[in-house]
Amino acid sequence: MKNPFRLPRRASLSRPWRWLVPLLLVLLFLAVLLWLPWQARQMEANERQEQLIADTLWVEQTLRFELARSEEALAVLGADLLVKPPAPEQLQARLDQMFKNGHELRRVLWLGSDGATLAHHGLELPPGGLASVGADAMEMARLTRAGRYTEPYGASAHAPGMIDYYLPLFRRGEYAGALVASYSLKVLLDETVPWWFAQDNALALLDRDDEPVAARADGGPGRGVYTHRRALDLPGSSIVLATDSVKGSPRLLPNLLVGSVIVLALGLLISLMSLWRHISRTLAAESALRQQMAFRTAMENSLLTGLRARDLEGRVTYVNKAFCQIVGLPAEELLGKKPPMPYWAPEATLDYEERFAKILAGTVTPQFETVFQRADGVRVPVLVFEAPLVDSRGNQTGWMSSILDITDRKKAEELNRQQQEKLEASARLATMGEISSMLAHELNQPLAAISSYTAGALNVLERADKGVPVEPNLLRRALEQARQQAQRAGQIIKSVHEFVKKSEPQREEVAIRSVVDGVRALVELQARKSWVTLQFALPPALPTVLADRLMLEQVLLNLTRNGIEAMAELPPERRILRIAAGFDAAQVSVSVIDNGHGIPPDVAERLFSPFFSTKAEGMGMGLSICRTAIEFHGGTLTHAPNPGGGTVFTFSLPRRDAAAAASATGAPELK
Repeated sequence: MKNPFRLPRRASLSRPWRWLVPLLLVLLFLAVLLWLPWQARQMEANERQEQLIADTLWVEQTLRFELARSEEALAVLGADLLVKPPAPEQLQARLDQMFKNGHELRRVLWLGSDGATLAHHGLELPPGGLASVGADAMEMARLTRAGRYTEPYGASAHAPGMIDYYLPLFRRGEYAGALVASYSLKVLLDETVPWWFAQDNALALLDRDDEPVAARADGGPGRGVYTHRRALDLPGSSIVLATDSVKGSPRLLPNLLVGSVIVLALGLLISLMSLWRHISRTLAAESALRQQMAFRTAMENSLLTGLRARDLEGRVTYVNKAFCQIVGLPAEELLGKKPPMPYWAPEATLDYEERFAKILAGTVTPQFETVFQRADGVRVPVLVFEAPLVDSRGNQTGWMSSILDITDRKKAEELNRQQQEKLEASARLATMGEISSMLAHELNQPLAAISSYTAGALNVLERADKGVPVEPNLLRRALEQARQQAQRAGQIIKSVHEFVKKSEPQREEVAIRSVVDGVRALVELQARKSWVTLQFALPPALPTVLADRLMLEQVLLNLTRNGIEAMAELPPERRILRIAAGFDAAQVSVSVIDNGHGIPPDVAERLFSPFFSTKAEGMGMGLSICRTAIEFHGGTLTHAPNPGGGTVFTFSLPRRDAAAAASATGAPELK
């Protein structure tokens, strides 16, 4: 039976709010009148300062990038000078191009190991020669075997400062001289800093004593209200980029107060007009809420997605029926539970604890995969989505998780992986079928040689039976040659066996040079048959990669075979296949370069598509398998036209020490 006094009692309790809400709004109006102008001014000042800091960081990075680009050009020039110094006119042409690419470059010197000037371009040296600070920088560069900058010098009231960069050159570990580049700091600012930033800010480059060595102020001097400093972080130099905005403190906009008054007045009027509807709407909202709760409960119980809610301390506050089925536990054993949870798998406990610590710190991984353990011990792979749980007032009260059982998806992925392995094995067997005739021809040579040497040895022994003295050296040479030919045949058979045998992908630390050596015999077989000359360009200090050796060998063999076939129509003297490697701070790259007919644009669009082939007898799976294998290792496979005619296929893999290499500079480029 309903209480007939329920509604009037609620109305009587809500009657004081009719007077309290307008009073609070009036007080709020007065408070806003006092607080809003000051707060708006403070916010604008903070925004200007933050924008200046962000722009200064961007300018600093731009300056550093321009100098780094010049460093790379000097490194390439130094490497060429060590390998084969170009003719004087060629060297001057290269230096002219460097000066055109970077206007801040004023002088380049090539010094020998004894300090003598071997080449010079740009400004003449000052009467005193290299400054003492330059000599110190050169000595430090030689000792550390890395490029080094000097402190800025030469700044005066009429001339901006300059800075020198010393790049030591080493040939087979021995000091072979240095390249010295001089830069104008004023030109560096003028050429690099965009006009819009220079219009709003006065810029200056300061030395270690905070004295300006170069400045730019297109919009006039700064006012000292918004300033920021940022070190350029150049090895051996302590140059600081200082910015001073030409803007003053923000003014208070009058229309801000007018708008505030209008908005607050309208809010006050609307609130007074809506008060009389408050009680009836509250009752209707309570009824609708009960219906919505019943509807939501029925909907959540019908979902296959598990739902779990936790408070800010990690305590479980809600689970639905699907989540209980995933973990195999009833809701009463989960609600109110704090970590460690009963459905945590022992092998993943450390991951759970680390992720839970991040949640308590206020950070969360939006999406991740993990493993739950049901009450019966069965592991269930799940995909978890996490999002903040916010109440009606906008305050975070916890975290909401959606959990998907991905057991079926994992099984499908495993089946797809197995099928891909079978396809790769079939491709290897098909490859070996194509080179079987070459293999037989190649084995005939060492076997025929073995037969000849052993026949000669038998003849020597037969003459010994007839009384002719045996020549030990002659017999030894014949047997030694037979042994070498047998080893050669065995190496060919071993290479084929290692290539075609099936094994599970095993990622290990692999050297690119060892991968090339592993397929060198097979590549040479194909090259000799097609009258193709092989060239190898492998730097001695190539970083290692984390990969499956057999998969990389298959990729390299497929790419070299395609390159050899692409040059079938060329004259023999132009059939040159080049295998080159290089690396940078993040990855190692291997390129297979041919001089063939190239790839037409319409073919390039579908080149990596499965079952697409330009060969009448091809299956169209070679390049598709190659790209899949490289992407399996987190790398990329690309192709580009060869400037001299033909195609360049390049696959890149993350280097094993990518984290350490990211902070290194001056990595050698692919020559």
